[in-house]
Amino acid sequence: MTCSMSRKGNCWDNAPTESGFNSFKNERVHGIAYASHADMRAASFEYIEVFYNRKRLHSTLGYRSPVQFLEHWVSQQTQEKLVA
Repeated sequence: MTCSMSRKGNCWDNAPTESGFNSFKNERVHGIAYASHADMRAASFEYIEVFYNRKRLHSTLGYRSPVQFLEHWVSQQTQEKLVA
């Protein structure tokens, strides 16, 4: 991965993050009234760690979840080292 170090306010640097927050807000925040801060935190954790990272398919990752994409990438790196 390459860290983005472009100029301040470049919207293209923030696009993936903004897209993720948009999905989160639309799927878990808007229209839902949580009884407490703890309930909101629990729902946020469940959405990000359980659903978004492990189950939700992402078109930019070849319709795989981030966890599946990472596992595939790691296996490719391991295979490349074995071949070299």
